[in-house]
Amino acid sequence: MQLQSEKIGSVLVVKPFDRRMDASVAVDFKEKMASLINEGHDLVVLDMEGVDFIDSSGLGAIVSSLKTIGRKGDLVISGLQQTVMSMFKLTRMDRVFRIFQNRDEAVAALSG
Repeated sequence: MQLQSEKIGSVLVVKPFDRRMDASVAVDFKEKMASLINEGHDLVVLDMEGVDFIDSSGLGAIVSSLKTIGRKGDLVISGLQQTVMSMFKLTRMDRVFRIFQNRDEAVAALSG
């Protein structure tokens, strides 16, 4: 899975290129996110605007990233499409993660 990352102030914005976050990319995503976090990026926005499908493996990889950050930082999510948002709601992950309409709102929330 390819990830684009951009540093905005103290916040790292990570955007997956793949349209699907499923079992075929979950392990790779988890490893790349862990690597970014372990490099010292502890305020992360996961910009999901290009993702139109997620399954339990994809959700698990995102939860794993949140656990890797732990209490030293935060991981928030932005730009969820309706199909992906319904999966977050169905699994109650919308209560675990702070979710923002767009990247700018998410970056502002972590910067403030």
